[in-house]
Amino acid sequence: MRSDRALPLDGGRHERPGLEQLLERVARGDRPAFEQVYDMVSGPVYGLALRVLRDPAQAEEIAQEVLVEIWRSAARFETARGSAMSWVMTIAHHRAVDRVRTAQAAADRETRAARLEVRRPYDDVAESVETTMEWERLRRCLGTLTELQRESVTYAYYGGYSYREVSELLRVPLATVKTRMRDGLIRMRDCLGVER
Repeated sequence: MRSDRALPLDGGRHERPGLEQLLERVARGDRPAFEQVYDMVSGPVYGLALRVLRDPAQAEEIAQEVLVEIWRSAARFETARGSAMSWVMTIAHHRAVDRVRTAQAAADRETRAARLEVRRPYDDVAESVETTMEWERLRRCLGTLTELQRESVTYAYYGGYSYREVSELLRVPLATVKTRMRDGLIRMRDCLGVER
């Protein structure tokens, strides 16, 4: 019995297009071709992402990102540079590694922040207030000194000058500077309430 149906031109074989040909069609916006690409590559892409990330949820996210990238950038695939599957898997590998690096960088930032908190158990505001109060006390106590004592202490302790340099700056004998420094420091100690 003879069939009235025409035989296919390929001799009865219906060959499915390869990934390379499908990507060419996807580059032109062919949605059915993309569905075929999806079916061909989603499993291997997910598998690679899972091996790199070791987290099924993140591997699924990466697989989705890779498939979206394939849809958007199929026109950039060049057969001269390698197979279509290699191109797809390279994209998947890069995405998965980037995710690992991003997660590692976030973990490193958290670790550094935790270390800073451990090193700084004090309250910055309280410390600032305390420092301000200490400076006010110091300024008040400096105000109780004679002018020569105050200038001598200020030059020596806050300016970093030696007794001889203070003597030259103030144009007074070295012995006078030493005496005024001693007397001024005793008065400062008493004013600040420093125990001997």
